[in-house]
Amino acid sequence: MRSSDDGTIHIIGAGLAGLAAAVRLTQAGRAVVVHEATAHPGGRCRTYFDHVTQMEIDNGTHLLLSGNHAALGYLHTIGAAGLLEGPSNADFDFVDLHGGALWTVRLNNGPLPWWIFAKKRRVPQTRARDYLSLMRVMWTSQDRPLKELMACEGPLYKRLIEPLFLAALNLKPGNGSSKLAATLLRETLAIGGKACRPLIAPDGIGNALVAPAMRWLGERNVPVKLHRSLHSLIFANDRVSHLDFGDERLPLGPNDTVILAVPAYVAAMLVPGLETPSAFCSIVNAHYRVDPPAGFPRMIGVVNGTAEWIFALPGRVAVTVSDAGRLLELPREEVAQMIWRDVAAVMGLSPDTLPPWQLVRERRATFAASPEENAKRPGAETGWHNLVLAGDWTATSLPATIEGAIRSGNRAADLAVSHQTANKVAA
Repeated sequence: MRSSDDGTIHIIGAGLAGLAAAVRLTQAGRAVVVHEATAHPGGRCRTYFDHVTQMEIDNGTHLLLSGNHAALGYLHTIGAAGLLEGPSNADFDFVDLHGGALWTVRLNNGPLPWWIFAKKRRVPQTRARDYLSLMRVMWTSQDRPLKELMACEGPLYKRLIEPLFLAALNLKPGNGSSKLAATLLRETLAIGGKACRPLIAPDGIGNALVAPAMRWLGERNVPVKLHRSLHSLIFANDRVSHLDFGDERLPLGPNDTVILAVPAYVAAMLVPGLETPSAFCSIVNAHYRVDPPAGFPRMIGVVNGTAEWIFALPGRVAVTVSDAGRLLELPREEVAQMIWRDVAAVMGLSPDTLPPWQLVRERRATFAASPEENAKRPGAETGWHNLVLAGDWTATSLPATIEGAIRSGNRAADLAVSHQTANKVAA
């Protein structure tokens, strides 16, 4: 196909960054085509029917917070805001498998954190002054490992900071970027509970964030071309001149723009001289076909276990383990059994009766959120006039999260519009 004379924006990649860019550009009245290499849109955000367990599962259980304004705005636009659910208050349940202690951290809604002064609302065995260590992190001026700014030990760290930061950074928090941790704190705990309510998609994350977007784009006649693998970008005169799909070399018109919304390692192969994060961390997700006990919390954090977050969903239990490199080389059934023992202990079920299960191991789930890798994240702009980058690995100031992916897509869309406008003025 030949691009429109008015200018077409070609989005390479139909993950959340690419879909967010497509939605935003379509709202702005721009001509858009999305090219996706695989058979499925959504990237890591995917819900599918698993024939082993005979149920719909997510490739990974993803969590949003009520303060994720870009993600919630995207959901509102595609008509899917009602597909997330969560508690009315920012309550986080935890269990310690060493001794079985249970507690709930209850944040108050306002920005003044009076919850830390209430013994029944803060982490057990902590004092109000213990939380002052977070202030040093929040206003750090240099990006350093978190362990250089706070003690990575003690009840506050083990029972709140480590579980939350490990889930967000997908890296042992002590080695994590203090800059990224600071952004997380400023956008969550510093604002108060109104920004921290946990939101999940009980019927599947892909059913909430991807399928509605595909319907929304389809209703507006936006082409999303699957099985459309980009082999190379062809450059000439400081711009992308052609998109090489192997069986077709697509020429770009003078007002055409490209948004490259692919994984970091793919972008590094396609764009000459582009520095991207090159170290990655894994995530392991386990799914069990079992009915959670009546009244069990929708999600609970686990301390001192293999499991880290347990999600009680309709007819199934899902478990997430971050920075899970230690589990990648073990036999699948051994890992499933290890995690199930934790689930059984927390839920009061039999550890010896392993229900139907599925394990999803993602080796390169996210870039390693260390200071070194964070410094490699490029901005959305490139040295080519009609090429813009998007993805949770770009410089969003957030770790590799849904919110970061959607913010990057929005930013890329806005830049693409600016490039088209500038080209028309110049012409």
